[in-house]
Amino acid sequence: MPINKSTEYGNISISLDAIASLAGGAITECYGVVGMASQKSVRDGWAELLKKENYSRGVVVSNQEDGLVLDLYIIALQGIKLSEVVLEAQKRVKYEIEKVLEVKCKEVNICVQGVRLLK
Repeated sequence: MPINKSTEYGNISISLDAIASLAGGAITECYGVVGMASQKSVRDGWAELLKKENYSRGVVVSNQEDGLVLDLYIIALQGIKLSEVVLEAQKRVKYEIEKVLEVKCKEVNICVQGVRLLK
């Protein structure tokens, strides 16, 4: 269900896939995030690292009455404090969504699907 907005020039409809791509782009720019992961772990517990055009596969967006709820699946960098990485990533995604779309973001849930060394 897309987000609909009305302006003096007409109506705007923003798809949930567009929101997912925006959130995926914002979180991959955060320090400590190697990349986006698929929602489902591949067999043997390995997480698939998604390319830029597939960010929406690693984000689940739901539009609720009191704001957007985002579930993001990431692969983090090994050797740094995960709680700090996730907290800063949540702040960044919430800020980007609210700034660009002018829509309230209720929750940003981040699931770490894997940890990798940066090559």
